[in-house]
Amino acid sequence: MEYKFLGDTGVKVSRLCFGTMSFGGDADEETSGEMFRYCRDKGINFFDSANAYQKGRAEEILGTLIKDCRDELVITSKVYFPMGEDVNARGSSRRHIMKEIDASLKRLGTDRIDIYFLHRFDDFTALDDTLWVLDDCVRQGKILYTGASNFAAWQVAKGLGISARQGWSPFKCIQPMYNLVKRQAEVEIFPMALSENLSVVPYSPLGAGLLTGKYGQGKKPTTGRLLDNMPYKTRYGDAGMFETAEKFVQFARENNYSPVSLAVAWAASHPAVTAPIIGARNVEQLKSSIAALDITMTSELRRSVSDLSPEPPSATDRNEERTPHALASR
Repeated sequence: MEYKFLGDTGVKVSRLCFGTMSFGGDADEETSGEMFRYCRDKGINFFDSANAYQKGRAEEILGTLIKDCRDELVITSKVYFPMGEDVNARGSSRRHIMKEIDASLKRLGTDRIDIYFLHRFDDFTALDDTLWVLDDCVRQGKILYTGASNFAAWQVAKGLGISARQGWSPFKCIQPMYNLVKRQAEVEIFPMALSENLSVVPYSPLGAGLLTGKYGQGKKPTTGRLLDNMPYKTRYGDAGMFETAEKFVQFARENNYSPVSLAVAWAASHPAVTAPIIGARNVEQLKSSIAALDITMTSELRRSVSDLSPEPPSATDRNEERTPHALASR
């Protein structure tokens, strides 16, 4: 296993991060344990979770599994999404975060969370207040580093500016969505991360299963997240995405790659990416994702895969900057 620095923290993490969203849901406790041990056998030391995954059950299972090796692992969790019916049992307020950080620590059976993410930008809480309470948690030792998941680049930059002004602990890691059919992160988020030396741990490298070969323009099973789950159906409902998926799977098989392995390897190969988050329902699914480590992603191979999907637009309307017709620069 190769390990990479987590931004400028000095902490090293495995090239792949295992996401525990299936723990206690699609994967029962026994299967979760099998996947955890398989990851450890392969050298993975980076595990991602969230309080909202099965309303805390995923954290409980992960907490049981890490007891004998906690100090060897980098563990994340998140806060924002509803944890109950009460109107205040959600969001990024001081009230909610202080309650949830203690609840996550208890479920995980640990005295600290290595990276604590805001799971979403809170439109109704002052970002200053949120960053203040996160800094308090860092000073108390409950959190080592803070992060932002599902934030736009301007939201992360605003947070970094506030933290710098106040002398608070800044974001060290971001968690955007990134895969062959969802490349928006390439426009603003990745360049910002490279500029600010932020670690990038993207999720959904398989596009919720779209890039596995299960789906295609003329191939839609009767059940699956992309058919049964409205958020996922909305996120990946564009017909062009299915067309891209079909071309990608054909390319992978013609070149003797597992589509799953190639999709993960492609996401991992962007210069801004530290470690993509992989997930699975069982060990057999997990094996294909971890096999991405065996693929040598040359610049030619990355370009060939990238050409299968539309390139996202540039950050400005000066699209000529990508061509030989760009105006002179220094």
